[in-house]
Amino acid sequence: MVRLWCVAAAFLALTASLIPFQWLSVRLRWPSRRWIPNVYHRLVCRLIGVRIRVVGACARERPLLVVANHVSWLDIPVVTAVTPVVFVAKREIASWPFFGLLAKLQRSVFVDRNRRHQTAAANAEIASRMAEGDPVVLFAEGTSSDGNRVLPFRSALIGAAREALAEAEHVERVLIQPLSIAYVGYQGLPAGRQHRPLLAWYGDLDLLPHLAGILRRGGIDVVVTWGEPIAYETDADRKALARTLETAVRRLTVTALRGRPLAAAPG
Repeated sequence: MVRLWCVAAAFLALTASLIPFQWLSVRLRWPSRRWIPNVYHRLVCRLIGVRIRVVGACARERPLLVVANHVSWLDIPVVTAVTPVVFVAKREIASWPFFGLLAKLQRSVFVDRNRRHQTAAANAEIASRMAEGDPVVLFAEGTSSDGNRVLPFRSALIGAAREALAEAEHVERVLIQPLSIAYVGYQGLPAGRQHRPLLAWYGDLDLLPHLAGILRRGGIDVVVTWGEPIAYETDADRKALARTLETAVRRLTVTALRGRPLAAAPG
């Protein structure tokens, strides 16, 4: 319990100290709007006790859409600690107390996945972020899993790549890069099938009790694996591309969970 209160106090102090700077950076469109979340989430991961191993690298070419699996709210600090990114989040998060503010300050794109007629508007906003040079992370499963498997990918928002081609001047292609997030260790031991659901935030789990449990225990090891980027061109088949990305992320995730060595993907 002592650890919980110490980590929570440090987390709140860190967050409160950086919110004004990030708010001003976003408001005035300063370059710091990108690197402040990166530094913040690195410190958050250290506070919580999350150790990150990165395999491969984020592609340098822009525009870039990153398509990843989704396990937990921890995915947000883990991925942002690795590289500055913008996330696609479900619309209801925008109205959450505190966490909604953090998502807005990271310039997340909020989408309503239950209203298909709004997909075009969401894709346009995602494309706008990519055209500005921000890698955009899309959790293509549409929900989070128990950490033991990768769920089927949805193809609708991958269409944002097509919008980005139209939005960005003198751009002939958009890169789409698969990204795997695998929680492989817990409390200093390899995380087996029975342990990963303890780290995952999925189904009807309440956020605050899950958050408190993670803060109280810490000791989490995660492997973030960047896959081979795929060039998206105007004649690309969106559904076929979604299947290809799903297969790549599933392979990378299984490899990480089984502890097998994997060569770094070119960036």
